[in-house]
Amino acid sequence: MTVKAVRESEMTGDDFLSLEEKVYRTIELLKAARESAANAERNAGRLRDQLSEQEEETVRLRQEVISLRKEREEVRTRIEKMVKQIDALTTA
Repeated sequence: MTVKAVRESEMTGDDFLSLEEKVYRTIELLKAARESAANAERNAGRLRDQLSEQEEETVRLRQEVISLRKEREEVRTRIEKMVKQIDALTTA
């Protein structure tokens, strides 16, 4: 007899039940792993969407900051011009 034939003939009902339980546990673990992978993929997609939205918001805010800085410089220049005119009027 081959080793395989000897092992098959030695397998008892308890051994088969034990093997069957292991197979079912493995199936359940596989199902759980697939479900976890699907959840992780959904979460990753959601996070990618959030990141994209935040990047768009960052670009918008940077543009706004640049615009506000330019506006501030324009206001500063105008105020300095007015102060110089006031100084010229008060010193004359």
